[in-house]
Amino acid sequence: MTPQAQKIADAWRQLIVSMLPFADSASKDLPISRLLRLSLFQISTGMAAVLLTGTLNRVMIVELGVSGTLVALMVSLPLLFAPLRALIGFKSDTHRSYLGWRRAPYIFMGTIAQYGGLAIMPFALLILSGDGRGPIIFGHIGAALAFLLVGAGMHTTQTAGLALATDLATDETRPRVVALLYVMLLVGMLISSLVLGGLLVDFNAMRLIQVIQGAAVVSLVFNTVAVWKQEARNPTLTAPDRERPAFKEQWNLLMQQGRTVRLLVSTGLGAGAFAMQDVLLEPYGAEVLGMNVGSTTALTALWAAGTLIGFAFASQQLSREGEAHRLAGYGALIGIVAFACVIFAGAISLTPLFCLGVMGIGLGGGLFSIGTLTAAMALAGDGQQSGLALGAWGGVQATAAGLGIALGGGIRDFGAQLSVSGALGPAFSGQATSYGIVYHLEIGLLFAALVAIGPLAKHAPGTSKIREAQEPNNTRERRFGLAEFPTL
Repeated sequence: MTPQAQKIADAWRQLIVSMLPFADSASKDLPISRLLRLSLFQISTGMAAVLLTGTLNRVMIVELGVSGTLVALMVSLPLLFAPLRALIGFKSDTHRSYLGWRRAPYIFMGTIAQYGGLAIMPFALLILSGDGRGPIIFGHIGAALAFLLVGAGMHTTQTAGLALATDLATDETRPRVVALLYVMLLVGMLISSLVLGGLLVDFNAMRLIQVIQGAAVVSLVFNTVAVWKQEARNPTLTAPDRERPAFKEQWNLLMQQGRTVRLLVSTGLGAGAFAMQDVLLEPYGAEVLGMNVGSTTALTALWAAGTLIGFAFASQQLSREGEAHRLAGYGALIGIVAFACVIFAGAISLTPLFCLGVMGIGLGGGLFSIGTLTAAMALAGDGQQSGLALGAWGGVQATAAGLGIALGGGIRDFGAQLSVSGALGPAFSGQATSYGIVYHLEIGLLFAALVAIGPLAKHAPGTSKIREAQEPNNTRERRFGLAEFPTL
């Protein structure tokens, strides 16, 4: 190739990388085709999440006539396994096997659990609704078992899958790999919501069985393809006679790193804050701003667009040696502004401002998620604790998000009762009051997350002391950023 042709090729390569933020996620040992194949486990997880919290939620209440309280209880069952993600990650770090694989067995175990739960779920739901044969109590037991199996499978597969991605990626590409995997999770959720919704338009019992069991087969195929020949065998690392540290010992080592507790506290506060609005944005748009059904449905697309922008921006910044804690802090700041926009939009009846706030919530949440997850990956150090670190992050994030969703709905209902009864006075008797209580609480939680993560952004490893030494003194004195925010 001539020098001129080489320059043209390099220019095109740089243009593609700049336009596609995840095009440079690959490395020599992890090409883009292999990385995209690995990301299939995230699409499977997204499909299961949509099925549990979206499609089946509506089908159980509307078509099957199951009580809302029972539905909420069933949907929350998978969260019982969220705190166990740290233990799952630790087990994958220290797995004993003559075959030499650490992550793949847990991905397969999670896949089988998810497949089994989806396989028995439609029959349990039909018995639960009273349309099947046999005592309804069998439906309760079967549905609870199905939701538990799916939840256990999702958490196990995702924890081991992210740990495998951490093992395969290099230090330079790891942040972009993380961002790409979470983009694929979002893509899986969006595609699954459209496909599952379209398949269940003409609802009947047989169609429900076909769709859910079809999802079980798809998850089995996707996860098998995703993990096939991804993990190299290392019998020495998984030798049964190799000494293994105790979980408590490894957990204490992780917690003694100093920044771990602050990171997990910030992750929990931020995840709970961003999740509290999940079931409130569409009702808020309808009741407070008078938006129609089509307009409120489009809010999900706005949120997803903001999240994708956040993922892409996070990938670019981290690839340019951006600091993960600082990036997460900026995500929390954007979330504070976004929730303020939502509140003011209701006060002045300005729908475009509300839409801007919804997109800002997605943007802030995307930055915060990728920032904290990348920081959690850095806690693993030499990689021997990657499963434990990612499991701890995932457990805190999933548990806080689930609690946030539940508390958001409960606080909104309680606030509505106070508002209608006049206990808050005539000035707070409008429909926006109950939603405003939740949104103000979310802003408070995000400020608390900033307080927790602020010192990490200032003192995090990787900050270039040489660069700081080369900066003029007057520049350093004038600079004011996240690290200079007052913290505890």
